[in-house]
Amino acid sequence: MTEHLIELNDINKEFMMGKSKVHILKDVNLHISRGEFVAIMGASGSGKSTLLNIIGCLDKPSSGSYLLDSERINDLNDDELSRIRNRKIGFAFQNFNLISYYTAQKNVEMALSYQNRPDRGALAKELLECVGLGHRIKHKPAEMSGGEKQRIAIARALSTNPDLILADEPTGALDSKSGAQVMEIFKELHAEGKTIVMVTHDPNIGAIAQRIIRFLDGRIDHGVIGNH
Repeated sequence: MTEHLIELNDINKEFMMGKSKVHILKDVNLHISRGEFVAIMGASGSGKSTLLNIIGCLDKPSSGSYLLDSERINDLNDDELSRIRNRKIGFAFQNFNLISYYTAQKNVEMALSYQNRPDRGALAKELLECVGLGHRIKHKPAEMSGGEKQRIAIARALSTNPDLILADEPTGALDSKSGAQVMEIFKELHAEGKTIVMVTHDPNIGAIAQRIIRFLDGRIDHGVIGNH
């Protein structure tokens, strides 16, 4: 195994908006080690979420090289990217992305459907118990608080035992108490050896990570990059 789980080299991302080309990411170079907890921070529109989508194999760079666990992602087709996402990456987003008419347990089970596991019901219950929702497994998202929904999303992200957990503003829709509870879960996951990459605008949340990477106008701001 290589030391780096994530290797981004000279990453650029461009979009067409009407007849204009918008350069979102500009020559981004970033290596993230296995087991590292990294926070990506920056103003709205600075490129944070675009970078996270590329790391998560939800989008491809316009140019540059991306290696995830030594596998070159640029060369993969949509089916292969889906396989990588289902096997290696867990996602937790600000809007939770839960299916409203499914129970908490069924939402977690859905992430395992591609693996056709006969034990997915038991595993979903176990994961929900791990995030403090063992008593809420039969409840639907509409019956739950924002903090509980985010914990369902984290349980779902963990269901495939991924190497990498990606979180986009995981506390952005939560009150301070719920946000603190969610971050305790992330700290426990990091202590267990998970690699976590989190986008946040909240400096208090970012301070929990091992390393903060700040974005400015589509580039890493090397004036403030570093550990803390």
